[in-house]
Amino acid sequence: MYKLFLADLKMLIRNKQALFWSLFFPLIFTFVFGSFFAKGDGGSGTLSIVNKSNTEIAKNFESSLKDTGIFKVQNDDSFDKAKELVDKDKVSVAVYIPEKFGSLEPGDPKKIKIYYVPTNRQAGSIIESFSNTYLTSVNMQVQKALPIFSVEKEEGNKPKFNYFDFILIGLIGMALMNSSVQGVAIAMSRYKEDKILKRLTTTPVKSWQFIGAEVFSRLVLNFVQVSLILLVGVYAYDAHINGSIFLVYILSLIGAILFQSMGFVIAAFSKTTDAAEGMSTAITIPMMFLAGVFFPIDSLPKWLSSIVQYLPLAPLLKNLRGVALEKNSVFDNPYNMGLVLVWIVIMLLIAAKRFRLSEE
Repeated sequence: MYKLFLADLKMLIRNKQALFWSLFFPLIFTFVFGSFFAKGDGGSGTLSIVNKSNTEIAKNFESSLKDTGIFKVQNDDSFDKAKELVDKDKVSVAVYIPEKFGSLEPGDPKKIKIYYVPTNRQAGSIIESFSNTYLTSVNMQVQKALPIFSVEKEEGNKPKFNYFDFILIGLIGMALMNSSVQGVAIAMSRYKEDKILKRLTTTPVKSWQFIGAEVFSRLVLNFVQVSLILLVGVYAYDAHINGSIFLVYILSLIGAILFQSMGFVIAAFSKTTDAAEGMSTAITIPMMFLAGVFFPIDSLPKWLSSIVQYLPLAPLLKNLRGVALEKNSVFDNPYNMGLVLVWIVIMLLIAAKRFRLSEE
């Protein structure tokens, strides 16, 4: 079996096209999402401030806005220029503090201007809410009014992670699913079409040896996939992996076994390579968009989320994110781990019953 394993591994490496889709295609997604969403603590973009006032209130407002860390803040000289930057989508929001704002003289300006476009409504709402809260506090201080009601803040100790970290784990699941399901299904179907599997029955090689070599060689590929995605995510975009890397790999390889077994099932039911390719695509594409790769399945309509939570990829991603981002152990969520194992058992039983090296 060791020689078969090496032979399968060499075939995988020599198949440049398959290697590209397995290794570099997920990395393209990692670079794209990292460029857009890897902003430290999940910032909301860039804010342009035009401060024409030298009063203490204006200076404190500007410094408080910078200290929030919500936005990357830049200073501009002209409000017209700042608005132009917003229109060109180079900054999210423009804030204008007029001359003498913060002065208590009756004729001096008392309003700050905020400018944003509908596509940045969320960022504009954040600044508007912050400004109203800050200026309400200033108004009370100026009028020497004592607050009656207040807010008590309590921070939880949940590990820090952002949207890119969420997506990074999703990309690991997507890469494992696509390469394992499609790779195994298409390869096995091609072997059937070319009568390679039939010829194996005339050799001393046992069926379990051939399948074992195929599975282990692809697990090596899966290990490299996960490593490359994590390396790019962590070192190029400062992704947070708060939990055990070892457990991330263990869960990833368990997921790879699940999806490889699905590939064998598809190959068992497919008469041709084209049929296997179509069937595997029809299975993986819905899971990629519905099982939580790019967004939480809880954000889907309730009737839909109640269905897709049982798709094989969904519980795997929940376990992976729990371990990688929230420092959970594998057994902190036994329900999802159980779903993954149930899917593995189901796929293996179907594959054992239907997959044959020879159709005769």
